[in-house]
Order: sequence, then C-alpha cells, then structure tokens
Amino acid sequence: MNPMRVLLLLSALAPAITSSWAQPVLATRQVELREVQLSYPAEAMVEAVRQATVAAQVQGRILDARVDAGSRVKSGQVLMRIDAREAEEVLAGAKAQLAVARANFERTQNLFAQKFVSQAALDKAEADFKAASAGAGQAGTVSSFSIITAPFAGVVAQRLAEPGEMAIPGRPLVSVFDPRNLRVIASIPQYKLAEVKQTPRAKIEFPETGKWVDAVRVELLPTADANTHVVQARAYLPENLEGAIPGMFVRVHFLIGKAKKLLLPAAAVLRRGEVTAAYVVDEKGMAQLRQIRLGEAVAGGDLEVLAGLSAGESVALDPVKAGIVKRGEK
Repeated sequence: MNPMRVLLLLSALAPAITSSWAQPVLATRQVELREVQLSYPAEAMVEAVRQATVAAQVQGRILDARVDAGSRVKSGQVLMRIDAREAEEVLAGAKAQLAVARANFERTQNLFAQKFVSQAALDKAEADFKAASAGAGQAGTVSSFSIITAPFAGVVAQRLAEPGEMAIPGRPLVSVFDPRNLRVIASIPQYKLAEVKQTPRAKIEFPETGKWVDAVRVELLPTADANTHVVQARAYLPENLEGAIPGMFVRVHFLIGKAKKLLLPAAAVLRRGEVTAAYVVDEKGMAQLRQIRLGEAVAGGDLEVLAGLSAGESVALDPVKAGIVKRGEK
C-alpha cells in the first residue's frame, strides 16, 4: 500500500482513537428522592447474651491450665486443675468420722431394741450420724471444686490465671462466652423514649465494614439511670452472625417513623480534609466536581443529601476515577 495513503488513513482515525482513550465510561447512579425510615442513632457495644467468669472456690496452687483465649470448649470440659491435697485430707477425715458415727448409730439401735439404752441415747447417736454424713458430703463437694469446668459450650474470652499461681476463693480464673447469641447495648435519653417505644425495632450498623443487619428484637429496660436519665436498650443480633464479637463498637438505628429524603450512594462521596464533594456527570459524560452537604446514613449504606445536589442528577460511583478523567480533559 502507498505510504502516503497509510499516513492519510491514520490521520483520519487519530481523533476517534484519542477520543476513545480520553473519555472512558464512568459508572454512575442517579440521586433519588425516596421514602426511608427515620431513625435515632445511638452508639453501642456488642456483648454476649451468655457469658460467665469462672472463679476459684477453694484455695490452692494452680496445677495446669488446659485452655487459652480463643479455645472452643464444651459444657463440662475441664479448664483448670487446682492442687486439692488439703481438701482431700479433710474429705478423708470426714469419711472416717462418718464410718464411726454409722457404726455407733447401728450399735445403739441394737442396744435400744434390747432396751439397754434410752431413747435419748438413740436420738443422740442418730444426730451424730446425720451430722457426720452432712460433713462428709460437704467435704466431698469442696474437694470437687479443685476441678474447674466450663459452665456451657462456648469460647474462652480470657485466661486470668497461670499455672503455678495461687488460687483463692473468689479469684477469677477463666472467662467464657457463647458466640452464637450476641446483642448490642445502647443508651436512649428519656426525651426519645416515647418515639422508640412506638415501634421497638432497630437496624444495626457496623461502621468499619459498612454492613447493616436487622435486630431480631429490641428490649427496653424498665428503669432509667438516676444520674444520666437514660434507659438501656438491648438489640439482639441474628444467631451466628459472622464478623460480630463481644466488645465491638457498632451503631444502633432505632426506627421512629418514615420520611422522604434525597439519597446519595456512599461510594460516590469524595472527602478531602473538611471538604465533602461528589462528581456530577452530565448527559455527555462530562464530570464536574461539586461540593455537597450530607446528613446521616440510612439503612443500606446510602447517605442523606442536605445541599448541593438535586433529584435525578447522576453522580460517579468512583470519584477517584472521575477525577483522573477530569484532569485528562484539561
């Protein structure tokens, strides 16, 4: 082919090629005016419905610890063992006293049947036997306290003592929780209490992941704190919710009604210092940065637009890419 004709052909195609590279397609979404649930947001913390801290009930040196934080345990599983030699000696003495009291009671019964002893002697022998039996039972119970077991199936949250340390009655040893059933605890001021009571429902937001879940049920405690005048609310999470752990920060949105709001997808928001903006894309695909003012988040992750945008306008879902395109236009 004639080189001159090739050059002319490339010159004719150059504008189209440049245009296709300079104007990539931007993913957009329209700003919508929708009816949404009004909510009262409150900061909250996740806790386990079933949690327990197992404490020592006897004194002794901790011989071994069979679990650590994060270990999954079954109900009744051995967690720790305490040196119970002293308790075992007390149990042996109590059993010996019980054997003596039983033999004395049986002998006194025979003598009473032959009318060699009085009723009072028989009553005393019976009382001594019952007291010795109770003492042996108590000593056996105390001896069993040397084995620390899990009160229910769950996960070990903390191990609060190490082998070799001294356990004394009341000292916490292991903390256990059931990860299947969790709830969040929030505080509601008394001026919002009437609104929340109308429809005791809530949505729970996990700010770090952007995840929203519906609370299974909401409970309001019947009393208010005398110092802060707030009421504690419990919102129960779905069973076996992935990613939720005790102590995690969340935000509870108590539903208190409905209203129409102008909504913007959170992905379209560009934050630079104190400036909040979005790239508005026109019919020709040209992006223009516009400063906006936002309200609170709504269920689903969208944000309320207070100023800067109108219903029906399209915004770029990737503001970083839109900014690169904008610079390329210049």
